[in-house]
Amino acid sequence: MADCPICRQRPAVPEYKPFCSKRCADLDLQRWFSGGYAIPVGPDGSAEDEVEPE
Repeated sequence: MADCPICRQRPAVPEYKPFCSKRCADLDLQRWFSGGYAIPVGPDGSAEDEVEPE
């Protein structure tokens, strides 16, 4: 079984998969709400890794 992506100390449990506990699941959710996870965009609003059409 894979380790928890937040604490990386314990294996994931089915109830909170892919996390090991409610605490780690809540920490992940807080990171989403606070903008900790974001897709970088360029000044024109496009994603930086988009391929430009030729």
